Amino acid sequence: MSVQERKQRERAERERLIVATARELAEQQGWDAVTTRRLAERIEYSQPVLYSHFRGKREIIGAVALEGATEMAAAIRAATAAADGPRARVTALARTYLDFAACNPAVYDALFRLDGGLAFAQEDTPEPLKDAFAALLESLAEVAGDDVHPGVFTETFWAALHGLATLTRAGRLPPEYAEQRVELLVDRLAVV
Repeated sequence: MSVQERKQRERAERERLIVATARELAEQQGWDAVTTRRLAERIEYSQPVLYSHFRGKREIIGAVALEGATEMAAAIRAATAAADGPRARVTALARTYLDFAACNPAVYDALFRLDGGLAFAQEDTPEPLKDAFAALLESLAEVAGDDVHPGVFTETFWAALHGLATLTRAGRLPPEYAEQRVELLVDRLAVV
């Protein structure tokens, strides 16, 4: 291995460490607790080293969001692949999305609530975000109904899931009706 290859590998490892540490800190204490100073202390590198990887917290949030989008897409695809039939796939998708949001609140915030400097629904949208949307579209397109654009249906279904995830997390919805909400969403929106 050349010196340059070793340095590139070490740089990539440092970057993964920064992102993992930021994510861990955000999940434990919230995004307000994530500062470059605190990250530098935790990973035992100087702040200039952090800044050599990311220009600031915004880019770190973006990196966590991209990692989260990849994980969410994989979880949705795994859940829908194991389901039998369109209704079961959509139900699995909804449950998996809501579970992901509940189990990864800081990542979910990085994806959908905080400014990570990422473009959504544009030409320059990063591939992990496009792929996460595609994971939703793959199952939802088949239940959009006649004369309904699959992408618009996916956006609408996603918006409903996001609303459920956000309101549940904020304590605005009683948890005992969570399953009924998923069933209602699938029954009323999806044409199966």
